[in-house]
Amino acid sequence: MSIYEPLYIDYLIYFNRDQDYFECHEVLEELWLERNRNSLYKGLLQIAVGLYHFRNGNLRGGTMMLQSSLDLLEPYPATILGIDLGTLVRDVQEIVKELSLSDVQSVTYRDLSIRIVDEVLEQEISRRSLELKPNIPQRRSPTRGRIYEEKMKAMDQGKI
Repeated sequence: MSIYEPLYIDYLIYFNRDQDYFECHEVLEELWLERNRNSLYKGLLQIAVGLYHFRNGNLRGGTMMLQSSLDLLEPYPATILGIDLGTLVRDVQEIVKELSLSDVQSVTYRDLSIRIVDEVLEQEISRRSLELKPNIPQRRSPTRGRIYEEKMKAMDQGKI
């Protein structure tokens, strides 16, 4: 039995391996809701959402979401849940600082990565990565959940 939540492991895989921040949001939102809206998970979720918006040119939305993630994550220890949260927070702070410049259009997008500091977590990620099909970043529609299932049902019935 893992000490880490399966949805958290999937989040880390989508974040680091695929840079699929949309799917990061999908899986971590499930965990966030299951864990009574834990602010640590919400902060990690908001980083993914912020990067998703930033990558797609929504600089205002990206900045707001990344700043909100900092507000939630800064009180936590530098190492938590098997990751180097301190470095991730500093990386997000740097992006927010760049995005708050007056010439925001000159800011170049870059993906972030979450440094894994627990060997057990690293092994679980490696194992799960073999099972979890890689996603193409930038997917603009859900691949799980009620909306996706309704869309697939409608397609099966020839309504779409």
